[in-house]
Amino acid sequence: MARELLLLRAGIAEPKSSLDDFHLPLAEPGKRAAQRIGAWLLRQNLLPDRVLSSPAERTTVTAEKTVHTLGMAATWVISEDTLYRASLGDLIELLKTTPAATRRLLLVAHNPGLERLVHHLADQVVENSQDGSVLPPTALARLTLDVPWERISAGCSELGQIIRPASLPDRFPFPTPGGEEFRERPAYCFTQSAVIPYRFESGGLEILLISSKSGKHPQVPKGVVEPGLTPQRSAAREAWEEAGVEGSVRAEPLGSYDYKKWGGVCHVTVFAMEVTRVLSEQEWRESHRSRSWVSADQAADVLKHRGLVPMIEQLVVLLAVEDQNYSVHSNRS
Repeated sequence: MARELLLLRAGIAEPKSSLDDFHLPLAEPGKRAAQRIGAWLLRQNLLPDRVLSSPAERTTVTAEKTVHTLGMAATWVISEDTLYRASLGDLIELLKTTPAATRRLLLVAHNPGLERLVHHLADQVVENSQDGSVLPPTALARLTLDVPWERISAGCSELGQIIRPASLPDRFPFPTPGGEEFRERPAYCFTQSAVIPYRFESGGLEILLISSKSGKHPQVPKGVVEPGLTPQRSAAREAWEEAGVEGSVRAEPLGSYDYKKWGGVCHVTVFAMEVTRVLSEQEWRESHRSRSWVSADQAADVLKHRGLVPMIEQLVVLLAVEDQNYSVHSNRS
């Protein structure tokens, strides 16, 4: 039975980052490009049954954005140290260790190794694109192999296609009762969760607010529910990443609200989380944000998304009912 090898080059890194090469974050255009590749794979019904990625930050996120668009969890992505700055020999030796049961392998890595691998495996001359490369950032090569993985050698595969993000649609299909629409983000991005982190300080209820990415307004942690995560687990992850706090997320949501974005409507399920630990600046993944503890009344006054206000009110009532010994009132931090 024929085997398929999908080779995906990492997306472009954030150009203004001061981090070293390994830790360079994936730029926003790279994220969108990876999602477009994922949408193309989904349309072609080319779901991989094994995914290997270089552990570099931009490569890992490229792999995750691609598989999420396929409806697959990030846990499908296996980090493989060998893939970072891998030579042609490294790549071939790694491919030979692929489990025999694997029929379609997605390998996400870097140039020049990937381009050399395409030239080595293809049974034909591979032409460069106009920019002089075979695989520009986030481009995908699809190869078919008629030999077992352990017998991979020069010229053993047929190069089917090279898909470059620039050739793919900018928008993504979205199913609706009236038929398919096309939106600015993949369908999974419109299901989101938010968390209201709280604590009791000197007997009073305090709510943690963080600054938005732009720093223009305060908000609570919120994000896309990625495939493979429940809304509750996603809420805990957003609290850890965006607010730098850990705690216990309640199983029952406080409620939900909708807002317009990306050419559609996002549905946000809101959870409450009692904070048990505040991470240090060094541990906090998004420490470029600011965070502040405020009263429930203050939070309700300043939050941009007004759909959150009823949830804050619900939290106050819920906590008051649960423990009459607490004085749940509006107090300044």
